[in-house]
Amino acid sequence: MTTAPINASDHHVEVAHGTPWKEYFSFSTDHKVIGIQYLVTSFVFYLIGGVLAELVRTELATPASDFVPREVYNELFTMHATIMIFLWIIPSLTGGFGNFLVPLMIGAKDMAFPKLNAIAFWIIPPTSVLLLMSFFVGPASAGWTSYPPLSLITNKAGEAIWIAGVILLGTSSIMAGLNFLVTILKMRIPSMPMNKMPLFCWAMLATSALQLVATPVLTGAMVLLGFDLIIGTAFFNPTGGGDPIVYQHMFWFYSHPAVYIMILPAFGLISEILPVHARKPIFGYQAIAYSSIAISFLGLIVWAHHMFTSGTPDWLRMFFMIATMVIAVPTGIKVFSWVATVWGGKLRLCSAMLFGMAFVSMFVVGGLSGVMVAAVPFDIHVHDTYFIVAHLHYVLFGGSVFGIYAGIYHWFPKMTGKMLNEPLGKIHWALTFVGFNMTFLPMHVLGLQGMNRRVAEYDPQFATINMICTIGSYILAVSTLPFIANAIWSWMAGEKASDNPWEALTLEWTTPSPPPHENWDIEPVLVVGPYDYGMNHKLPVNIPLAKESEPVLAAGPNSALRAEGNPEVSPSENSEE
Repeated sequence: MTTAPINASDHHVEVAHGTPWKEYFSFSTDHKVIGIQYLVTSFVFYLIGGVLAELVRTELATPASDFVPREVYNELFTMHATIMIFLWIIPSLTGGFGNFLVPLMIGAKDMAFPKLNAIAFWIIPPTSVLLLMSFFVGPASAGWTSYPPLSLITNKAGEAIWIAGVILLGTSSIMAGLNFLVTILKMRIPSMPMNKMPLFCWAMLATSALQLVATPVLTGAMVLLGFDLIIGTAFFNPTGGGDPIVYQHMFWFYSHPAVYIMILPAFGLISEILPVHARKPIFGYQAIAYSSIAISFLGLIVWAHHMFTSGTPDWLRMFFMIATMVIAVPTGIKVFSWVATVWGGKLRLCSAMLFGMAFVSMFVVGGLSGVMVAAVPFDIHVHDTYFIVAHLHYVLFGGSVFGIYAGIYHWFPKMTGKMLNEPLGKIHWALTFVGFNMTFLPMHVLGLQGMNRRVAEYDPQFATINMICTIGSYILAVSTLPFIANAIWSWMAGEKASDNPWEALTLEWTTPSPPPHENWDIEPVLVVGPYDYGMNHKLPVNIPLAKESEPVLAAGPNSALRAEGNPEVSPSENSEE
């Protein structure tokens, strides 16, 4: 389905491909600049959240609370989780990759609402600073769930800042979700029907719908919690007649779908990466695409499986247990499709592929433990133990973070025009894989043996396993060093990348590396499918628009929403292909 300009270099020799560094610090409305702004900013917060995690693990290296005071320990794991979820995984996957790739993949010049796009990003840096400044007054310490009544009696100033931060970040997320929905539905080139859209765009479509439906409920919960905290209302405060269980329902109505807001874009990235480096067509295109929509819908009706121990009636537990287990079906479809795609392929074991395959294997572990905790009896047994910590990290680190790294190694040449160093990439992958499994795999055992999470002190019988976990976390921390060195050195002085170094078939590879402003000087037209590897197709060829078919503005001077002109190859002709 892709195209590339005929002799692309001939068409673009006069285009200045590089983006001045100052633009990355500006209110740019270019979706590619905003995407990289998201990626770099979120990675900085990944490092900050990682430092907090190392402090937590250092405290847990020994059974006694002897490294930081107990109240500081509570603050550390609260802020670690908040930063990792709201400032690293969600912004990097939806804001970073979504912004950079979606317009390129559908042949658009930009997002539908470029200024709204820029505003959504620029809400994040000041909000992040606000959250970090809470350390001067004592940050929130009630965990990232911020359950009342605990959150109403600990570090009130820090909790108020935390609530304000979550509201602002949620607002940014809603803006981004709306923008992606309109962009994907309205700005595809005419020759791209939905059933030829890249799978990453399907994933972003499902993610954006989740953001629009679920995030306002979290915002509402935060507003009411803020009223209870600041002006003394009693929506959730039991001492005034409020019901803290209502808060849990509202919180998890967003926060369980938030898992899919984090993992669906990573699913999309992996669906793009595996067929390229296996040199095989994706197995089950439609099944993968529709399963993203199914996960998005099912994700909205399973929130109460986090509340099996919160007095949920038995009949309701059964409903949420079954609904949660049903999600394993569309998720399993994706996993089997990825395995079938890789099976028998001519694998190119570059860093992107290694991280991609590690993503699948780590997510399978997290998914299987997810099915286990969906069962009411098992969940009650391991609730609030380290089994949950292990499950959560296999899904969110093993899934999302491995997916992010795979995406960076795959699209770094397109983003920067430079290749990443492969030996350093493989060292990064090996250290990450070993460190991750050494840190989180033993936590399953800790949980089954009964060690509670969110405690600074524990029974000495757990000391050996905790020490293994702490050493693993140090390896995980060290693993980021070759990546940082690789990214900086390669961006500044790395090997120049060609327009399509992986010989991929999706549209973004038809532009120069990095892409120029507005992406193409001629509109691309689909002539081969996005995953038609091994079908005797040549690499995609772009067909210029006739002059009378030049795109025209359709939605005002500040919008990138364009009425695309008719390409010389009509949609019907392409659909027949």
